[in-house]
Amino acid sequence: MTLKTIWLEEEKREKVLNEPNSGQKRAFFGYHTVVEDEKTQWVLQHFNSVADWYDFMNTLLSFGIHYLWKRTAVNMMNLKAGDRVIDVCGGTGDLAVLAGRKIGPEGRVIIYDINKAMMDAGRKKESVSGFGKKIQFVLGNAESISFPDNSFDAAMVGFGIRNVTRMERGFAEMYRVLKPGGMLMCLEFSKPAAPFFRWLYDFYSFHIMPLVGQLIAGSRQAYTHLPESIRTFPLPDKLSEILENIGFCNVSYRRLTNGIAVVHKGVKSR
Repeated sequence: MTLKTIWLEEEKREKVLNEPNSGQKRAFFGYHTVVEDEKTQWVLQHFNSVADWYDFMNTLLSFGIHYLWKRTAVNMMNLKAGDRVIDVCGGTGDLAVLAGRKIGPEGRVIIYDINKAMMDAGRKKESVSGFGKKIQFVLGNAESISFPDNSFDAAMVGFGIRNVTRMERGFAEMYRVLKPGGMLMCLEFSKPAAPFFRWLYDFYSFHIMPLVGQLIAGSRQAYTHLPESIRTFPLPDKLSEILENIGFCNVSYRRLTNGIAVVHKGVKSR
């Protein structure tokens, strides 16, 4: 199924997912709906196809602004020396490197990701390998994090939670492994606030990005899926509500670059 609406408001999003079908739960993969239990395999195939080009394409398509977004998001976490941090859906490790610079020699960052190809690409990066054992890679599903309760001082997820099949379960797992008082940070794409800027962003997303993806990375489909997945993701107020329902307190968010990216923060109640 393909949707003609570009930005899905919550009511429309829920209606699409709950349309009558064969009794199987559905999930978004871009504008398409797939059987919920099959989404993980779709996501794996998608990131396997772009892993070698992932960092370069991020920088090219965002004009390098994604580095500023990531630095801002990690700075907002107020990490301390000695902190243990889990980077869920951490992929090639950009956020982990930024966190690693703040936690000192006694701190640790775990990059936790379901995609081996993405983590292998991260291991090869000089910026990651320079941290030695401070940054570690663990293969696993965000919906079932393989660490005990109360293990981490902070959890972060950057541009990855929208690819988790059961997003609420992923956030609930982050809540579980955080220590009481621990900080969650979620950096994700969202809807630009200004109408004209949103129009420019939509034109760029659906006409320029897929073309560049085809010419350079050899995959138009992968860079069509990207803007579609952004537009089916909950908007900031709804995401705040989801986090509060899971149990996070002091939930807040900050829009970056007119709302193209949004940083959410929340604290695990003591």
